[in-house]
Amino acid sequence: MNRREFFGWVSVSAVASSLPVAIASCLPNSNNSANAETPTTNTSVTIAQSSGFQSVGTAAALDKDGQILNKKSPVGPVLVIKNPNDPNGLIAVNPTCTHNNCTVKWKKDEKLFDCPCHDSEFAPDGKVLKGPAKKPLATYQAKIEGNSVVVKAG
Repeated sequence: MNRREFFGWVSVSAVASSLPVAIASCLPNSNNSANAETPTTNTSVTIAQSSGFQSVGTAAALDKDGQILNKKSPVGPVLVIKNPNDPNGLIAVNPTCTHNNCTVKWKKDEKLFDCPCHDSEFAPDGKVLKGPAKKPLATYQAKIEGNSVVVKAG
């Protein structure tokens, strides 16, 4: 093996050995700020996560504000409200309007989700009440576990 071949192999080896480091740096960090908001020391949260439910906020915030809007939850954007027809139930939808991707707002007095961009309206279960939207809002299963409001896609 001559000197040129030797340095060629050394160069290839150096690149190959740094590849795992480069790949690892592109992976999401489990200690990032998005995950820091989800406490994992709480037993009910850990159980909820293992059953597919993810924490999106606190029961106290839901009681105080009447809703929880979490655009960066582990299941995607979610808007949770108390069910206007069942005070013990929750309703969770993806708040992204199916017409033009605007964020809908919950109008408690009118019991509907309203899109501020083009006036589409949706029932609490996500069904279209008034267009131009033609598709319903995506929904999630939602419940309160301990002090957390948790949701599950599907």
